[in-house]
Amino acid sequence: MNRKTKEKVYFLLFRGCGATVVLALLIMLAYIVSGGIGAISISFLTDAPRNGMLEGGIFPAIVGTLYLMAIVLAFAVPIGVLSAVYLVEYETNSMFKKIWRAAVHNLAGVPSIVYGLLGLGLFVTVLDLGFSLLSAGLTLGLLVLPMVIAASREAIQAVPYSVREASLALGATKWQTVRHHVLPYAMPGVLTGIILSLSRAAGETAPILLTGVAFYMPGLPDSLSSPFMALPNHLFTMATQSANLEASRPIQYGTALVLLMLIIGMNLIAIVLRKRYREKYRW
Repeated sequence: MNRKTKEKVYFLLFRGCGATVVLALLIMLAYIVSGGIGAISISFLTDAPRNGMLEGGIFPAIVGTLYLMAIVLAFAVPIGVLSAVYLVEYETNSMFKKIWRAAVHNLAGVPSIVYGLLGLGLFVTVLDLGFSLLSAGLTLGLLVLPMVIAASREAIQAVPYSVREASLALGATKWQTVRHHVLPYAMPGVLTGIILSLSRAAGETAPILLTGVAFYMPGLPDSLSSPFMALPNHLFTMATQSANLEASRPIQYGTALVLLMLIIGMNLIAIVLRKRYREKYRW
């Protein structure tokens, strides 16, 4: 077999792998949309559940999920991005960098249920935050923190060193260089990591199940110390613990579709922001 034939075979394999991934995604989307589109309505999105959660809507679960994402964003993003900046720009000990990198990669692979147990022991019990929205949000923040650090680190490292040299040569300080030149150029990659982390957090059930999510709440959480409803747990509850699984089937698909649309919406926002930063900062 000559080189051109090998090349065609490999390209065919690559296209087949790509087509398989796209096909699997389309099948999943078609399955969820076909099952859930009939349940979507204004009342489904704006009403609270009632009658054993077999009627009404999922508004408290939507709001609870958005609250969770806000806490995760406020906790994980500043710590993750600043940790990556320190690791790349300020830390000079190569051994410490290797240890830090290994620790981050290992933490990113820890199962989510372990983070749930950590949140239960640390936030709920030791820090006495209770079974609450804040405990669940901080637990999810710890869950996605390694992903934010890893993605931000890779994005910052990808910025050409010449950008730093030019800034320093003009008299800028190290922090001014990082703040006004390195971070803006790295922002597309940083945003990608943040949104992927939020997307994972939005779909997690085990950590919030142990730290703050409620089986049923007719109203919205009135403080950070209140329990809450969330879309992934509501989907899990309706699929496994409903008194009438057949009657709850449209609610299951509708909840899954809303959660999917929420994640797709976050990714679309990231795509728009990433495009703007790439157009503004080019090297």
